[in-house]
Amino acid sequence: MSTKKALSWVLFWIGLSLCFNLGIYIFLGKEKAMEFLGGYVIEQTLSIDNLFLFLMVFSSFGIRQSSQRRVLNYGIFGAIVLRLLFILLGVTIVNKFEWVLYIFGGILIVSGINMAYKQEEKDNFKESKIIKVLGGIIPITDTLEGDRFFVKKNNALHATPLFAILLIIEFTDILFAIDSIPAIFSITTDPFIVYTSNIFAILGLRSFYFVLGKLHETFKYVKHGVAFILIFTGIKLAALTFHVEIPTELSLGIIFAILSISVLASVITGKGDMRIN
Repeated sequence: MSTKKALSWVLFWIGLSLCFNLGIYIFLGKEKAMEFLGGYVIEQTLSIDNLFLFLMVFSSFGIRQSSQRRVLNYGIFGAIVLRLLFILLGVTIVNKFEWVLYIFGGILIVSGINMAYKQEEKDNFKESKIIKVLGGIIPITDTLEGDRFFVKKNNALHATPLFAILLIIEFTDILFAIDSIPAIFSITTDPFIVYTSNIFAILGLRSFYFVLGKLHETFKYVKHGVAFILIFTGIKLAALTFHVEIPTELSLGIIFAILSISVLASVITGKGDMRIN
């Protein structure tokens, strides 16, 4: 997929999300519309860090772009199902034990600080524990078999490295949800708003991934912006301990400001090539 085509799809999904947000405004009111927008922006912003990890995984295995699309398609479907389970579980726990929000706040603050100070590392995903566990369950072929996840060799079923990569992608999404869903809880605990804002953000991830693949060197400070957004949402949740509630409108303004500053700093100091082919 060319960068221009991927960018056009990113704009399409953003436009569709805004149309849905308009529908919420018309039928559910301004407050719910602001909550959806806040959740969507948080989810879309935090997904950037996850996409960086996807880039590293595919690069480690030398996966061609056509196979990347297939893995991402299955990964997005799995994420939609997993997010529903996570959100329903999270909302149920929060409604029964409100103090859990304060714990979520602490987790987000720690995650943000770790992300801000973490150095870029080239992990060897071929040595991933997930692959070792999978290898103990089913034999894994040494090489890719086209776009297939499973093949038969010597009358025995084998998984391919592409299936192992899919498992890594799904597992990292679970870890990502541990940060992103509590972050949205800082805006709202309405399961409909939380889930739909998640889904609309996820639907555009595949296209966003291919755009980021071309421009990630240019926007090198966005990762720090994501870290500060995590810290802010954590503080927002922790503030509830002292009965201090930051309005949704102010939260959105702060999140947009952090993201804008990180993008601007990246553009001003970046050495990457911003041409879109």
